[in-house]
Amino acid sequence: MTKIFFACLMLINFSVTAQIKSDTLTGKAAKDALNSIKLDDDLFLKSARDQSCKCIDEIKLKKKSKEKIAAEIKKCIDDQVSSYQLMQKLLGSNNDTGKTRTITINANKQSDDYTKYYYEIERALRDSCESLKSLLSSNEKESKHSISKNDDAVAYYSIGQDAMKAGNHEDAVKYFLKAVNKDPKFAFAWDNLGVSYRKLGKYPEAIDAYTKSLEIDPKNLTPLQNLPLVYQYTKEYDKAVESYKKLIATLPEDPEGYYGAGQALYNLKEYEKSLDYLCKAYNLYIKMGSPYRTDAEKMIQYLYAELKKEGKEDSFNKILKENNIRNSEK
Repeated sequence: MTKIFFACLMLINFSVTAQIKSDTLTGKAAKDALNSIKLDDDLFLKSARDQSCKCIDEIKLKKKSKEKIAAEIKKCIDDQVSSYQLMQKLLGSNNDTGKTRTITINANKQSDDYTKYYYEIERALRDSCESLKSLLSSNEKESKHSISKNDDAVAYYSIGQDAMKAGNHEDAVKYFLKAVNKDPKFAFAWDNLGVSYRKLGKYPEAIDAYTKSLEIDPKNLTPLQNLPLVYQYTKEYDKAVESYKKLIATLPEDPEGYYGAGQALYNLKEYEKSLDYLCKAYNLYIKMGSPYRTDAEKMIQYLYAELKKEGKEDSFNKILKENNIRNSEK
């Protein structure tokens, strides 16, 4: 840990770039500047979030595993934790009327202090960073039939992708259909056809496209994840649970199956079963350093509220204990 000692801010120099000109301030002037721009938690959090998002935007996706992408995202957040931690604690010390103040910056990534600030930045990113959302939603891991060798199919697929990125899913469907007509085993084209149908609310067609993709490549992550998601949209939660179980059987170390099953079981009001799946998802997200951890965390909080209503707090605590999650994490 790094300790910074100072008395009445007299020994600290820093720059303020928010609502005043960029000048180096010391002593009383620094303290007055802090007060004049009405610094609060959100100001520092937004700065850390924006810098992290800018870093994430530069991450290249091609030929990287989910674990590699998650590690690069984590580094972008890690790079902002120390400065965010410093500024938050500096703000707290500014409200302290004592004469002698100590700021401790904890650089131990396993400590509760460090993870507190890390998770605050991570949650802010999950809510607003489009680059993060894009990276987390990309499942295009190549297999034998992922990319077509048919030039016409690839050309149609490329046009379809451009249409999909522009939000024009009707045109995207037309070109993805052309692609699979040219090459019926073009798995990525079936995947994106399913995505576009889902965006258009054409769920039976989406189910058909995802099913065809799985016939070509049973371990293709996109249809494995999205087929049960469509069942959630159609409120066929029993089918969603069974589909997620297939995802878990195929990819037991992937948290998505556990998270999805937990969501579907929540909608079926099978809260204890839901909690067990979501705890497993939470632990796997933590293990791989994925920002999706925050989604599992929120669902666990919802389940705590539901089980508390039913007088089953002991059951909640028991399931958390079985999954090695401390009660303070709920």
